[in-house]
Amino acid sequence: MRYSASHKLETREKLLQSSALSAKRSGFSTVGVDALMKAIGLSGAAFYSHFSSKDELFTAIVERELSQSLERLGGGGEGEQDRQRLQRCLKHYLSMTHVEQPEVGCALPALGAEIARSDEQVREQAQLWICRLHERWAQILASDSLAWSILAQCVGALVVARMLVTPDIQQAVLKSSHDEIGRQMAEPR
Repeated sequence: MRYSASHKLETREKLLQSSALSAKRSGFSTVGVDALMKAIGLSGAAFYSHFSSKDELFTAIVERELSQSLERLGGGGEGEQDRQRLQRCLKHYLSMTHVEQPEVGCALPALGAEIARSDEQVREQAQLWICRLHERWAQILASDSLAWSILAQCVGALVVARMLVTPDIQQAVLKSSHDEIGRQMAEPR
């Protein structure tokens, strides 16, 4: 039976969404094609009508997830309103909710190590979106180096907090990172 073009696009979107959640929760390399397809109610053979390889799916996941992060965290340009919005976003980013629910948060802390071990195409896609986020933050903060510093601080703090077991220590990592970012943002540029 032949499916419509819209059905194929809907299935592809379901596969991307389901695979991204699975990857951020458990890692991308740990799940096979059959399991990814079973999660959306299809056979493993159907995978190849959407992607030529699992690496191509991972590239699409990285693009989708990081473009969504840019939408959520990027702000609109310059000005005090964007700076305040960025501060609110960073507070939410450095939260226990984000630590405890990696599947609904930013892909960088959850998939960063896998992206770093991936082929050049995946890393280029990640670089493109990370640089776009950095550019937006650099505009808002009026500082190229501060934007890189805050980006690295946020991702690193989340990775460290997720590695820890005790909620009080996790919260201390998040709070100290948030406080330091606040101090850096308050310094005149």
